Amino acid sequence: MDRSLDQRLDRIARHPFRAKFRLRGRDRATAELSGPSTLRWHAYDLIAKRLAPAEPYKDGKQTPYRGHPVFVAQHATATCCRTCLERWHGIPKGRELSRAERAYVVEVICRWIEREMVGAPGSGTGSAWEDRP
Repeated sequence: MDRSLDQRLDRIARHPFRAKFRLRGRDRATAELSGPSTLRWHAYDLIAKRLAPAEPYKDGKQTPYRGHPVFVAQHATATCCRTCLERWHGIPKGRELSRAERAYVVEVICRWIEREMVGAPGSGTGSAWEDRP
């Protein structure tokens, strides 16, 4: 799945709006300090509350642009609202996300964060982000 997921992320990243998102400053520091497993848990929790319901509260405006690495990743990966999820990932609006769809969204978010952390300048060796099998 990594290869097809990377191809999808590369395609989304070519969109001018999505391409401008990067982990910087506090959001980057939070990702480094938290590590992959903690951020994955945060992503599951945030997706369950903000994206998974059939009609999320304030859909289209529920995801801040900064304040947590998952929020930045959601905008970069077009998993920020149900409209983007439908347009870019083919997951229809108007019904609750299935368990498999939630897992997919979390995987997309976490893969983008991982790519940011490993591939970005200044990411050191020995980081928890590089220890992934």
